[in-house]
Amino acid sequence: MTENASRFREFKMPDVGEGLTEAEILKWYVQPGDTVTDGQVVCEVETAKAAVELPIPYDGVVHELRFPEGTTVDVGQVIISVDVAPGTASGEASGETTGGAASGEAPAAPAPAAQASAEEAPKGRTPVLVGYGVAETSTRRRPRKTTAPAAQVPVQQAAAALQGELNGNGTGAGGGGLNGSRALADIPPGALGPRPLAKPPVRKLAKDLGVDLAQVRPTGPDGIITRDDVRAVVAAPAPETAPAPAGPEPVGEVLPPVAPGQSGARETRIPVKGVRKATAAAMVGSAFTAPHVTEFVTFDISRTMKLVEELKTDPDLAGVRVNPLLLIARALLVAVRRNPGINASWDEANQEIVQKHYVNLGIAAATPRGLIVPNVKDAQDKTLPELAAALGELVSVAREGKTTPAAMQGGTITITNVGVFGIDSGTPILNPGESAILAVGAIKLRPWVHKGKVKPRQVTTLGLSFDHRLIDGELGSRFLADVAAILEQPKKLITWV
Repeated sequence: MTENASRFREFKMPDVGEGLTEAEILKWYVQPGDTVTDGQVVCEVETAKAAVELPIPYDGVVHELRFPEGTTVDVGQVIISVDVAPGTASGEASGETTGGAASGEAPAAPAPAAQASAEEAPKGRTPVLVGYGVAETSTRRRPRKTTAPAAQVPVQQAAAALQGELNGNGTGAGGGGLNGSRALADIPPGALGPRPLAKPPVRKLAKDLGVDLAQVRPTGPDGIITRDDVRAVVAAPAPETAPAPAGPEPVGEVLPPVAPGQSGARETRIPVKGVRKATAAAMVGSAFTAPHVTEFVTFDISRTMKLVEELKTDPDLAGVRVNPLLLIARALLVAVRRNPGINASWDEANQEIVQKHYVNLGIAAATPRGLIVPNVKDAQDKTLPELAAALGELVSVAREGKTTPAAMQGGTITITNVGVFGIDSGTPILNPGESAILAVGAIKLRPWVHKGKVKPRQVTTLGLSFDHRLIDGELGSRFLADVAAILEQPKKLITWV
């Protein structure tokens, strides 16, 4: 048994992030029986921070996948086992026989019936018992037991018999009748046989509304289910049921289930896990631990927009994406240099303000798995072309769902661009561990006083939320005013450096 057990190596869910406790299996790239090599990616998992591909550290054949796709697994649980010595039959090393003969003796010839039964089993190796390796027994299969199906009364006969009982004519299965004390609508679901009576249009309606006909009480003649019976199930409130035995909770459901494009569903339950679960917990923690203050400034950004168009044709920026976000990020970095106290964090344990002398610039990115905030490390040291390349790569990787946990750690200040959705501004919630976040609103043509005349100008609004424990109103206002001043007069990118 020990020898067999040593053949199978188990791979446990690793902590692919920093201090993470669970991960969801998104996709298996292998199946039992597939050959794998050391370093081969076998699955993709999603943690609270990102989607990560896991390589297997063994050579061999996949023996078992312990969890299906979509399952959330705790760190440390075995997710896959690999047979590292495939083809090794049980009992080869010990010389044991399966017929009970002593070592060195030839096994007795099996009886004809036993031989026929043994021939039904797969040749080459004995069946594998999950968790125990190859069984050390004969390959003969136990004869199957066959039982005659229980006699069933045709549905129409059952309906007629039960109808007679309800009418009190003594023709029911139990005789005697019920003297009309019961109505056909009181027939319990499934009493008329294994297949409920319903016409094809009614069956289609039930299918579209996600109704199980076996659970519908018939009111039509001869126990036939009508359209009104099906609609009554959808409209009826959910019945109270006794508490179910303890067990795993469902991850999500649609009540009632309904085909796409059809009406009838009143609620949709969406499981919150992975990135969305982590984001929800982080935002609640941030909102109730850091005293948020938000300030706004609206200004003319026309000159910056003109500069963006000029930079798009600059040979030094060829191959990188140039957009307003690039110059907004550069303006923020200059404003941080002028107001270093804005780039800090709060140490609750020591009751200290920790001022950062580097800027890991976070960019909030909407992805199919939820909102994530990867950051550009040491953004303060990058040239404009380097910053443009870093921002472009950060956003593209995030949208592909390939952002690593390391890329989302250590952020110091964040930009969230709500303007891409046409939103003018907002009150963003701080990214946990940071002291400030800048919301960029939509850039729109508006009437604006320019050089003493009202003209159509490109205008936007910035919203800055900050932690009032370490940033007072003066510091927050000066920082926000500096960012706006740079974007209104982009030449300050040169004069203020």
